[in-house]
Amino acid sequence: MRVGLYPGTFDPIHNGHIDLIGRAVKLVDKLVIGIAINAGKGPMFTLDERVAIAEEVVEPLRHRTEILVQPFEGLTMHFAREVGASIIVRGLRAVADFEFEFQMTAMNQQLDREIETVFLMADPRHQAIASKLVKEIALLGGDVTKFVSPSVKDRLLAKAGRQ
Repeated sequence: MRVGLYPGTFDPIHNGHIDLIGRAVKLVDKLVIGIAINAGKGPMFTLDERVAIAEEVVEPLRHRTEILVQPFEGLTMHFAREVGASIIVRGLRAVADFEFEFQMTAMNQQLDREIETVFLMADPRHQAIASKLVKEIALLGGDVTKFVSPSVKDRLLAKAGRQ
């Protein structure tokens, strides 16, 4: 069984993430969405909220393959081993992403050469989307409809005090 891990903070999960998940499930028999605890990033949504939101948005994709949503803390490579992943899925939007991911992949290979990193290019419609920017747009009164699912939009607006 080929298990993939798509790790991230997902604060919030947006259409770019959902697109990558939809494409990643074609490559693996089981996909684990690893929700990083990472309190250092100062997430808008609690861990429980991020897990619940991810569970909700991946539901329509579960007919393709098994999808698990699990929180994790610590090194991604340790979590990948824990869930039996042989592949880590990462998305690339721009050259800046590549530089960061290239360095991260090199370090991860030093930790475990048996786990491969697979990069999926962002769909051009989603290349500009970043969770940080989506939160900022919501907080400043902009329309996030193009960037997130309707349920994520509702949660964002509630958190931003706009509902």
